[in-house]
Amino acid sequence: MTAEESVLVHIEPSVIVHGMDIGTWLERQRRPAVWAKLADGQRERLQRLGIQPEVPKQQKAPATARKGSSGSFERGAAALAQYAARTGSVTVPRTHVEVLDSGAEVKLGIWLTNTKSRRAELGTEQLKALADLGLDWAI
Repeated sequence: MTAEESVLVHIEPSVIVHGMDIGTWLERQRRPAVWAKLADGQRERLQRLGIQPEVPKQQKAPATARKGSSGSFERGAAALAQYAARTGSVTVPRTHVEVLDSGAEVKLGIWLTNTKSRRAELGTEQLKALADLGLDWAI
C-alpha cells in the first residue's frame, strides 16, 4: 500500500473533498449492512486501499444475576418486604430510608427508583422476587 492509499483509510468525518464528506462516506461503506450491499468489484477496490468492513457488534447476552454481588439487591428486597409488611404498600417515597432488623440502613426510595430504571439488567429470579413483593413493573 502506498502512502497516498493509507491516508484514505484514516480520513475523519467532516473532511470535504470536491463538496463531498469523504470521511462520513468512508465510515458508511465500512458498516456491515452497507458493505454486504456493495458489488464485488467495489469491495475489492476498497480492500486494495486497506479498507475493511467493521466487525459486527455482538448482541448483548440476556441479563443474568451477578454472582458474588455485594448483596445490595438482597438488602433492597428485604427492605422493601419489611416496608410493605409495615405499611401495606410498595409505593415508597424517594427519600425514604428503611432500617433493617440488622441495623443496616437502605435508601429504599432511591434503590427502588434505580432498580426500576435498570430492570432490563435484572435476572429472572430477581424480577420474580420483586413481582412477588407486588411490583407490577417487574412482571
